[in-house]
Order: sequence, then C-alpha cells, then structure tokens
Amino acid sequence: MIKLGIFIVAIIGFAQSSFCQQVYMEKTLGGARFETDTLTLSLRQVSELIQDNPAAYREFKKAKLNYSISGVFGFAGGVLVALPLVTAVIGGKPEWGFAAAGGALILVSIPFTRGFHKRAENALEDYNAKYQSHHMKTNFYFTGVGGKLVIRF
Repeated sequence: MIKLGIFIVAIIGFAQSSFCQQVYMEKTLGGARFETDTLTLSLRQVSELIQDNPAAYREFKKAKLNYSISGVFGFAGGVLVALPLVTAVIGGKPEWGFAAAGGALILVSIPFTRGFHKRAENALEDYNAKYQSHHMKTNFYFTGVGGKLVIRF
C-alpha cells in the first residue's frame, strides 16, 4: 500500500512538473547546476531564458561576473599551488611562497563564489515569481543500498 502511495505521488509530481517553466539551481562545489523540468541548463541558456524579466536578468549578469572572477582567481591559485608540488615531485627545490600565494588566491575566490550563488538565487527567485507556487517537483536520489524521494512544493 505504501509503494502504491509513493508511486501515485511520483506520477502526480512528474505530471505537474512537466508543465512548469521554473528554473531551479542546485549548488555544487565551486559552481551550480541549473535545471528546468528535466533539462540541465548552462549559464548561457539560463541567461537567455530569463531575458524576459529585466530585474532578474540584471541580477544574473552580476552573478555571472562573480562566477568569472571566482574562476580566474581559483584557476590562478590552483596553478600557483601546483607549481611547487610538481617541482618537489620532480626532485627540485620548490618555492613554497608560490604555494602560499596560490592558497591566498583560492581564499580570495571563495567570496566571489558565494556572491555568485546568492545573486543567482535572487535572480531565479525574481524570474520564478511569475509562476504559481503550487507546482510540485520530485527528485529521486539513489545511494549505495537505498534511495530517497524529495518532493518540492
């Protein structure tokens, strides 16, 4: 009986989410994944999708700028951290100052990443405000020996 109930809730969730045009963001390490219905969208696709809402579009452009700055600092920091490590593995004398500078650049990139997440969430909230909140979205997550069903209203 419980399995039948879960099945019915899942079918209703999929049926309702198929008519939904809302965009959802899931945070990942150093970035985000954007989804609408069952599609995964890139930053460019989300930007094109929300152009109809000027306030959301301006906020999302600021979020993309934060994402770019964070990427530059994070990449440069990663390279500077890797240089002394590779030198040490090869057998040379590593310059640990580069590693310290790289770590500092990685730390500088963290606030920009957080700013990206915050601004992107604000932009998507503005964009999704025109849709009614009674839509339900279901996600199935499978782990090693179990799974979970997440239902969002």
